[in-house]
Amino acid sequence: MAGSTYGTLFTITTWGESHGPALGVVIDGCPAGISLTASDIQIYLNRRRPGQSSFTTARKEADEIEILSGVFEGRTTGTPISLIVRNTDQRSHDYSKIMNCYRPGHADYTFDAKYGFRDYRGGGRTSGRETIGRVAAGAVASRILDQLGIHLTAYTRSIGDISIPESEYNYQDIANNHLYMPNCDYAKKASAYLKQCMEQKDSAGGIIECVIDGVPAGIGEPVFQKLDASLAKAIMSIGAVKGVEIGDGFRASLANGSTNNDEFQADHGQISKVTNHSGGVLGGLSDGSRIILRAAIKPTPSIARSQSTVDSSGNNISIEITGRHDPVIVPRAVVVVESMAAVTLVDLLMQNMTSRIDYLKDFYS
Repeated sequence: MAGSTYGTLFTITTWGESHGPALGVVIDGCPAGISLTASDIQIYLNRRRPGQSSFTTARKEADEIEILSGVFEGRTTGTPISLIVRNTDQRSHDYSKIMNCYRPGHADYTFDAKYGFRDYRGGGRTSGRETIGRVAAGAVASRILDQLGIHLTAYTRSIGDISIPESEYNYQDIANNHLYMPNCDYAKKASAYLKQCMEQKDSAGGIIECVIDGVPAGIGEPVFQKLDASLAKAIMSIGAVKGVEIGDGFRASLANGSTNNDEFQADHGQISKVTNHSGGVLGGLSDGSRIILRAAIKPTPSIARSQSTVDSSGNNISIEITGRHDPVIVPRAVVVVESMAAVTLVDLLMQNMTSRIDYLKDFYS
């Protein structure tokens, strides 16, 4: 199976299935000498762990990380870092009734069309549990970014039609509600909406926003590996994501040049922008201001109400999906979006080290 590796210099390869013995990631290209322990990574995995509230799957997984290689005496060695999380609460029999059915909104049909065979237990490689490896890698990438003064903050901007205005953001509230929203009052409204969805045997989607501070100007490549294009690819590779925008995104199509352009200003030789409609990216390169990206997350496709579909023999049937499923994916996907952004930034920062001769001279002098 191709396509499980991401990155150029800082690469990650995820592996494992939802109901297999374990899942994990191999990280290559991580510099030596970075302080790293299992607890550093566990903090990130705890944010996507199931069973956090009534709005997440009841599957009980501790998602405890083990470091198999690449770390010695609490520091990275520069060799590949192998990380593993063992599955402990699989209920594969929950899926036996639908092993020959194509669930609406899932990759059952397309996976069968490609390979002629699929692991029907929870979706196999297409399961949301694949993101465990991404989050573990994102934790390592964030350790690198911290040393460079670069910080990422991701949160739930909206669930359904309940959206928080930017003027009412309170970033301290993010950790104080199970939906990871930067406003606890809006989180209560969203919780009430989700309870209605659950009563109706339905699910909901939403928007995740990620802001990145401290990225210097000039990061990214101006053609095929633009910073915004690379971020979009990374975020779109997350299974539930159906759209990505940078800065004003689709709102830019409604603006005029006079209102969409970000004018520059200088203060004691420091160049900055008056506004940030571009979301921190110009011409595919970071412009030194805050990077703002958003990801549209679709509603959870596994719902308990009756749906029409077909089986692998081409018969029209109806199904009701049982088992343990999230009525909303958004809160647990917040850290996944943050992690993929972190991995992308580390990779592009490393590539940027060869963009100017003075960088090489400073390094080797």
